[in-house]
Amino acid sequence: MKPCILFSKNVMLCFANGRKSHRDELSRNGGTSLRNPKANSVRKMASVAAVIVCYFAAAFVAAGAKNPAAQAMFFADKGKFAIQVDGQTVAHEDFEIAPAGAGWVAKGTTELKVPQTTPTAVTGTLTLQRDGAPISYEWTSQGEKTNGAHILFANGVAKVTLEMQGARPFEQDMAFNTPLIVILDNNLYHQYAILACLYDWQRRGAQTFPVLIPQELTPGSISVESTGETSVAGKNYQALRATTSDLEVLLYLDKDHRLERLEVPSARVLIVRE
Repeated sequence: MKPCILFSKNVMLCFANGRKSHRDELSRNGGTSLRNPKANSVRKMASVAAVIVCYFAAAFVAAGAKNPAAQAMFFADKGKFAIQVDGQTVAHEDFEIAPAGAGWVAKGTTELKVPQTTPTAVTGTLTLQRDGAPISYEWTSQGEKTNGAHILFANGVAKVTLEMQGARPFEQDMAFNTPLIVILDNNLYHQYAILACLYDWQRRGAQTFPVLIPQELTPGSISVESTGETSVAGKNYQALRATTSDLEVLLYLDKDHRLERLEVPSARVLIVRE
């Protein structure tokens, strides 16, 4: 596979097979994939604020087949994260995870105010079944332009309708071999709290999950493993290590498994609950 680095305001290193996607068009139309090569802090924010290495085709399908989570254990949660790069706060995210009918809804809004870029607000709303399988997902990005998408999930298929300002709506179906798909979208870190709920804490060990990154229309996979109890900055946490082939993301949770802190050590990125 041919490696490519996708620079966006939050996140990602992807290994793609060279296929062009709407990530480039998003950048041209004011989406969340923006560059500013003049500022080091912007470059860091662009490449590493949350990291997932993506795989297309067979690697992705194999990951879904190994998903060990049988039933997610969700709980209501509401809070605010500060997003820091090199010790500088560059964004905040307000989020809420709450029951809704027979399932759950997770919603977050991140306000990005990175120097030398247009302020951007990103909002994501994820509706879940009780076992964690997604029912629907919507995201919007409001900056220089307004973009968004609506995704419906059924029988392991994600039906995407992408709407970008100044462009015609784009539709795409993405097939998965499991209905239990983890959503980890750009700049919405409360979704890692959902990942922590999907992890089977009784079984423990390394567990691999299929992933969809909606703002990039990118499927992938992530491996999660408990590293036990640890102390950071004078507080005790239950820790999870989420890994890809190149990088790792560390999740720190309280005794009830609420996400309190997220780190990308190699990039000096910190997301912490306020």
